[in-house]
Formats: sequence, C-alpha cells, structure tokens
Amino acid sequence: MLGDVFAYLAHLGETFLEGKHLFLEATKLTLELTVISIFIAIFIGLFFALLKITQIKFFVWIANLYIFIVRGTPLIVQIFIFYYGLSYGPLQISGFWSAVLGLAFHNGAYIAEIFRGAIQSIGNGQTEAGRSIGMTSAQTMRRIILPQAFRRALPPLGNQFIIGLKDSSLAAFVGLAEIFNVATTMGSNTFDFMSWLLVSAVYYLILVLLLTFVVSYVEKKLSVSE
Repeated sequence: MLGDVFAYLAHLGETFLEGKHLFLEATKLTLELTVISIFIAIFIGLFFALLKITQIKFFVWIANLYIFIVRGTPLIVQIFIFYYGLSYGPLQISGFWSAVLGLAFHNGAYIAEIFRGAIQSIGNGQTEAGRSIGMTSAQTMRRIILPQAFRRALPPLGNQFIIGLKDSSLAAFVGLAEIFNVATTMGSNTFDFMSWLLVSAVYYLILVLLLTFVVSYVEKKLSVSE
C-alpha cells in the first residue's frame, strides 16, 4: 500500500515536469486574466460603492440592481453573456477580453460592497474635519475618507482577489488555455485526469500563496505608514 503511494507520487512528479512548459504559459495567462480583471473590478466596485452611499435614490437603485444581478446569476453565465455578446457581436472583442470583462463585472459587485462597508465605517468626524478646513465633499472623500477606507478594506479585498484568481479557471469554458484548461486537455489526451488536475492544483496553490504574501506585505506597509 505504501509502495503504491510512493509510486503515484513519483508519477505525479513526472507529470509535473512533463507539463511544466504548458503550465508556465497557462500560469502567465491566468495571471493576466486575474490582474487585469481585478484592476478593472476595483474601479467598477469603487464607482458603485460611491453610488450606494449617495443621497440620490436613483443612483442607489442602479447600484443595488447591479449587485443584485451579479449575486443572482452564476459567474459562468455572466462570462458566456460577455463572450457571445462581445466576441461575436459588432465590437468583435477577443475571447480574452470578453473573459476579462466578465470576471471584472462579477468581482466589481463584491468589491463595491467591501468599499461601501469600509467607507461607512469611517466616523463622521473625519468628514466634518475635512469640511472645517475648507475642503469640498469630493476633496474630503478623495483625500481623507478613501485612503482610510482602503486600508480597512484591504483584508477583505485580498480575499476577493484570491476568489478572483480561482474564478479565472472558468475562462477555460470560452476556450482560453489557462491552468484548468491545460489540465483537462492533457487529462483527456492521456486518460489521466486526476494526475493533471492535481498538478493544476499545485499551480493554483502557489499563485494563491504569492498573492496572499503580496496582500500581507502591502497591508503591513500601510499599517506602518498609518
């Protein structure tokens, strides 16, 4: 029994080495999908977070509708809507950018709620202090509230970034050769799905570990500056 375990581990090692070139390219694509979609999602999230905290009911309704749609529909459906709606439509956007926009659209809703909670956690005294020295509401938000809110939002944002990284695996269903797609393709070619999926899991774990380290580093730096 123990010998079988060691034999399988040796086989996994061979599989890992055999597919390293394919997985390195797939890892690069996965990182591109994740970084670009999260970057766009941050701006989407901040925009809708600001809409939610306004006193204008129409804007609040728009933000709530967007968040409701994202939460109420599966991510894979959203990605397919962007893919078939954009890559084959008059805009002729590539499959990569269709997947990026689908992921950004999805993550933006959750980031909006993270930013909203962080902004509303800042005491009213901060706003009053900004207004007392002659700042406008926009200046107070940009220079006083948002920097503090970002520091408070960073831990949950880090979790959302990790979720976004793992969600990028769904881009495989629109034909992008990211990590999960490579694993299933190689598994289909070799009839050894389990080994290739385990190898893909190792790559995802490494990426999550790196992302966790980066977020923790930024969080510590911001804590020191504060």
